[in-house]
Amino acid sequence: MNNEYLDFIAKKTQYRDAVGDTVEAESLPDFLFPFQRNLVEWSINMGRSAIFADCGLGKTAMQLAWANHFVRSTNKPALILTPLSVGAQTVREADKFGIDAVRSRSGEMPSGATVVVANYEQLHRFSHLDFCCVVCDESSCIKDFRSKRKDSVVEFLRMIPYRLLCTATAAPNDYWELGTSSEALGLLGFRDMITTFFKQETSKDHLGWGRTKYRFRGHAEEPFWNWVCSWARSMRRPSDLGFPDDGYILPKLIERELVVDCEKTRPGMLFSMPGKTLNEQRAERRNSIPERCDKAAEIANGVEGPVVCWCELNDESKRLTEVVDGAKQVTGSMRDEEKEEILTAFSTGQIDRLVTKPKIGAWGLNWQHCSDIVSFPSHSYEQYYQSIRRCYRFGQESEVNVTTIVNEGECGILGSLKRKSSQAETMFSSIVNHMHNALHLMSMDTFDQKEELPEWL
Repeated sequence: MNNEYLDFIAKKTQYRDAVGDTVEAESLPDFLFPFQRNLVEWSINMGRSAIFADCGLGKTAMQLAWANHFVRSTNKPALILTPLSVGAQTVREADKFGIDAVRSRSGEMPSGATVVVANYEQLHRFSHLDFCCVVCDESSCIKDFRSKRKDSVVEFLRMIPYRLLCTATAAPNDYWELGTSSEALGLLGFRDMITTFFKQETSKDHLGWGRTKYRFRGHAEEPFWNWVCSWARSMRRPSDLGFPDDGYILPKLIERELVVDCEKTRPGMLFSMPGKTLNEQRAERRNSIPERCDKAAEIANGVEGPVVCWCELNDESKRLTEVVDGAKQVTGSMRDEEKEEILTAFSTGQIDRLVTKPKIGAWGLNWQHCSDIVSFPSHSYEQYYQSIRRCYRFGQESEVNVTTIVNEGECGILGSLKRKSSQAETMFSSIVNHMHNALHLMSMDTFDQKEELPEWL
């Protein structure tokens, strides 16, 4: 068969050959566990890949080992991009593992730096010419194809030869977020992914997924997951990769839902009613700030150890700080250095009561020392999941108590979160189930046997 035709068919599969270095797991750092070595070996060989590993499975250690390899093989620095509060933690982890990592906020390259750690907000200060590779920590922050952050990251990565994306929530309830990850890796673009594997659903009865309703094309579901598994690895526990779960068994998670009564009602209402629209739910949320915050304070003040209180509104944050004993708040109006100082103080046990919003502190931080959470939830499943997983992660030794507080008008939020949780489980199960399928190695298959053609050809 003509080699040009085989190349043409290979391109149609959307698979791409590995562009990294060939390494053996045994040559990787000793601080990695066996399942981590397996993932790092694979990602180094791929050169451009994604690791979707649950919280507490050591993504920071894997990122550092991956980046350090390419630093040594190319003799150029590596860049690790993190959310605001995670940079200092990454540098501490690097120091623990004996890897030379430094922070940079200005875009300047510290003398002799091997691994540079920066926040996504400072990416525009750097030049892609200075780096051999880039790691995007908590890469779900570029999931929205319309966001400026996604555009700036993709543009910066375009000229970077080696790329790694890491997150625990790749696409919590929306498959097309996987398309933005693929685009950042220089693989199939977001819109190309949509047109290749999905079609827009016109039926009003079809639930679909995403902002616009889509469904898999009739032939495409199996090829889609095999394509994802050709550039990504997903795991919720080591056994997903065939390794024992010793030391990675989570304690009990106790989730409680409290519905408080609200004296104030929406205009025209005699009593609180479940909000059907987002505007109605937001009105109910604002009306019930005093009652919900007082109930949260009652719970937090009754706990002896550390407590984190997650809120959504500035007024909630302000009141919680007033009624929760010894609470410190982190708000969006603070300087980055001030936010990081308070979050680090909570991480190191210098303060025991923290009040903040999930979009500020729910990504990447290790708070295994805290086992009590009070939350005012939103419709974002990713924020809810990440806020719990700051504490409920591998390495946590105590039962984790999560108290979700809403009023009667917000009960629909809880149903929405449960539905999205089910969708997220379906996505992760699909990736894991296909991960060991031989089809994801299609681009590496060779056909040595000569075909037999009939005489009339």
